[in-house]
Amino acid sequence: MLIDPNVLAVFVTASVALAMAPGPDNIFVLTQSALYGRMAGVIVTLGLCVGVMVHTTAVALGVAVIFQTSALAFTVLKLLGAAYLLYLAWKAFRAGTTEIGAAGGPLPPRALFLRGVVMNVTNPKVAIFFLAFLPQFADPARGSVTAQIFLFGLTFVVCALLVFSAVAIAAGSLGTWLARRPQAQVVINRVAGVVFVGLALRLLASQRLGS
Repeated sequence: MLIDPNVLAVFVTASVALAMAPGPDNIFVLTQSALYGRMAGVIVTLGLCVGVMVHTTAVALGVAVIFQTSALAFTVLKLLGAAYLLYLAWKAFRAGTTEIGAAGGPLPPRALFLRGVVMNVTNPKVAIFFLAFLPQFADPARGSVTAQIFLFGLTFVVCALLVFSAVAIAAGSLGTWLARRPQAQVVINRVAGVVFVGLALRLLASQRLGS
């Protein structure tokens, strides 16, 4: 086998624990589910998972090393990610009661999916995390390290998809409640705006490993 079953079991356990730990992705899924409904949260989760596969590919091909070693590349991607989060915050602060609600709200699935993709792809810390996390489970003696990294990345995606979808479904119940309370919708939108600003500031404050 390309991957030792015991190593795979350890990896799955670690992946589930990481997916369950509070972080930007969990918060993002939770807020989008509360605002637009549980299905919207699942679609955002799919976008985030695509972002994970982009980072997995970068690690497998060695591209992620650039973001670990180049301050300029890291800073540019970090600024792009923060700018996007601030844009989402601006939209949330301006949103009224007609812009949110259950069952996905007015945002089309494509827009929700792209939110998840962009949220993950423009975070260089995710690329560096996978650069440190995935290779340590690969064993050159078992065959192609690149293939192993892709398999580990796919496994992580499955674990994250299950955990984040559970978060989306749970938070989506809040969206149903909000649909009947316009003023509460406004409050949640403002809270979402604050969350996006907080995530942007957190990203701006992040440093490269070893810096």
